Amino acid sequence: MPAPAGGHGGGFASDVRITFVRWTRKSIRNPFVLVVSLVQPIIFLVLFTQVFGGVATAALEGISYETYLVPAIVVQVALVAAASSGIGLVNDIENGMFEKTLVSPMNRTAVFVGKTLAELVRIVAQVVIVLGLGVALGAEVATGFLGAVGIAAIAVVFSLWFTALSNVLAVLTRDEESTIIGANLVQLPLLFVSSAFLPLSALPGWIRTVAAFNPVTYGADAARAAMLGEDTMTVIEVTRFGGMWDTLVPALAVLVGLAVAFGSVAVYAIGRAASADVR
Repeated sequence: MPAPAGGHGGGFASDVRITFVRWTRKSIRNPFVLVVSLVQPIIFLVLFTQVFGGVATAALEGISYETYLVPAIVVQVALVAAASSGIGLVNDIENGMFEKTLVSPMNRTAVFVGKTLAELVRIVAQVVIVLGLGVALGAEVATGFLGAVGIAAIAVVFSLWFTALSNVLAVLTRDEESTIIGANLVQLPLLFVSSAFLPLSALPGWIRTVAAFNPVTYGADAARAAMLGEDTMTVIEVTRFGGMWDTLVPALAVLVGLAVAFGSVAVYAIGRAASADVR
């Protein structure tokens, strides 16, 4: 007789480790997912720098468009990789693995945390690749190695809310095509109605208004601040921390708040799915 769905196996940490190892092995056995999720951001990086570099540089203040664009591509990598999280969960639902997990004694929150950690490792690997390519194309990380580490950390924090949203879509739709459409429907508008590809001063007024409520703006500005070592916040005026911290502190506060909110919704949705499926 299976253990009660709400019970515990080897403890929270053990459940996180087991789930993390399972999803990491799954990624290693299917490197195609890693490659495909990098294709679109790399295309954007190469094409945008070549096609729009000359025009966009005129709207920037003393930096190359390559340097301005790389943080945006890092955020895009985090979005694309986070979107695939829900697709993996749908695959588990379709092949019956999700139901087996639900009737096991594993902690529901630990299952979500372990899966998310495995995906964050993949995101860091992709960010390293994008940063290397960006430097090869002429981008400059003014803050050096520590700045690069900071950019990867920001990408991880940024990805948390969209990873959670992607998993919520998967649980609600239980359909791979619907999850993909839902995630893609959100990604591109978020990227373009933000400070990702051009300074907000060069965009229409309504975009500047919407960008103030767009998580991508906070992610791109934070990554840009870590790259340049200076204040780059475009929608909130903060002066109490000094330098790049005037961007990093408010931006990370917003991103962490979103991660907690969407993560709570994801855990609740998985918990409801557990109750419904076990019954």
